Amino acid sequence: MRNVIIIGSGCAGLTAAIYSARANLSPLIIDGYEPGGQLTLTTDVENYPGFPDGILGPDLIENMRKQAKRFGAEFRSGAVTAVDFSKRPFTVAAGKETHECKALIVAAGASARLIGIESEKKLMGHGVSTCATCDGYFFRGKEIVVVGGGDSAMEESAFLSKFANKITLVHRRSEFRASKIMLDRMRKNEKITVLTPYVVEEVLDASKGAVEGVRVRHVDTKQTSIIPATGMFVAIGHNPNTAIFSGHLERDVAGYLHTRPGTARTNVEGVFAAGDVQDHVYRQAVTAAGSGCMAAIDAERWLESQHA
Repeated sequence: MRNVIIIGSGCAGLTAAIYSARANLSPLIIDGYEPGGQLTLTTDVENYPGFPDGILGPDLIENMRKQAKRFGAEFRSGAVTAVDFSKRPFTVAAGKETHECKALIVAAGASARLIGIESEKKLMGHGVSTCATCDGYFFRGKEIVVVGGGDSAMEESAFLSKFANKITLVHRRSEFRASKIMLDRMRKNEKITVLTPYVVEEVLDASKGAVEGVRVRHVDTKQTSIIPATGMFVAIGHNPNTAIFSGHLERDVAGYLHTRPGTARTNVEGVFAAGDVQDHVYRQAVTAAGSGCMAAIDAERWLESQHA
C-alpha cells in the first residue's frame, strides 16, 4: 500500500515526487513510456530559472530525479497499462506488477506529434524541435522551416520570426485549419513564406548531426526541392498521454484531463493531475514543475483530510 503513486517522470512528476517525499509520503514514481518526458529530447535549456548558463535537458531531469531520491522517493521503470478508481485503495497496473495507493498524481505528459521520418528522429534536439518557446533563441539570424497548418504552427511561426531572418511554413494542404485571425497575422509577417501543398520528405543532413536543409515534395506533382535551413520546427500538435484514463477521468475533446480551477484536483476524489497532461496552453518545464508542486500539496492535504 502506497500513500501516493505518481505516473510520469518529467518535470511535473519529479517535482510532485520531491514535494511528496519531503512530506514523508514515500511516493512511488512510475516512469512511463518516455522516462524524463520531453526535456530528454532537448539539448540546451536556457529558460529554466536558476541556471544562468543553461543546462542540458537530460541533466536537469537527472538532477530532479536525484533530488526526489534523496528524500525517499522510489522509482519503477515501465508504463501504466490499467487503472481502477472504482474503489479504494486505487489500483495501478504497470507491466506484471499491480500497485495500490491512497492518492494518485497523473503527470504522464503529452507527446508532440511528429512527421514520422527517420531523419527527424535522428536530428531531434540537434536542429529539429517541437517547441519554439524552448528553442527559438538558438536560431537568431537563421533560416528555418516550420511544419504545420493549424493555430499552433501560426503561433510558432510568429514567435520564431522574432529571431529568425526567414521562415518557410510548409503545409501538406492548400487550405489551412488555423483560425482566420491567426492566418491574417501570419500573412502580414514579411519574414514568413508559405509553401503548400508540400510534405517534408527528409531533413538534411542526419549524417552530419546538424540541419542543413529540408527536402520537400509537392503533394500533387511529386516534384521535390530543397529549402536551405539550419532548423526545423514541427508544429502539428500534441497528444496528451491520457488514453488509459478514458472512462475514469474527465477529459476535454482533445484528451486533456480536466482539473478544478486553481487546483490539481480531477473529478475523482484522491486523483490529481499535473503538467502537460492537463495543460494545453503553456507546456513549459517551469509551469509543469509548478503544477507538480500544486498536485503534491493538494494530495497531501487531501490525505490529511481523510485521516490517512
